[in-house]
Amino acid sequence: MENCIFCKIAAKEIPSTIVYEDEHIVAFRDLNPQAPEHILIIPRKHIARIEALTANDTELMGRLVFVAKHIADNLGLKNGYRLVFNNGANGGQEVEHIHLHLMGGRKFSWPAG
Repeated sequence: MENCIFCKIAAKEIPSTIVYEDEHIVAFRDLNPQAPEHILIIPRKHIARIEALTANDTELMGRLVFVAKHIADNLGLKNGYRLVFNNGANGGQEVEHIHLHLMGGRKFSWPAG
């Protein structure tokens, strides 16, 4: 999508602090962190929301979670962390590009906001 901020970050048209990238995934630090460690993990492929997923995206979505585990290991988040997908306005999604939040470095409470 030509106006998607996350697509522009993945294409390096907008600067960001990238912590991981490969041919399918880009992960970067959130500009408005909600925890000491707050990383956004996105597919390079533009998928606006969860309901736009197809069966062909199954491996890609699993890769997002595996990359989150890899990043958490590298950040030393041994005491735990939180993974969150927000979907749609009522779910708190602010950018219409699927993204996985990896948050850690502090204790979280439940239920979530």
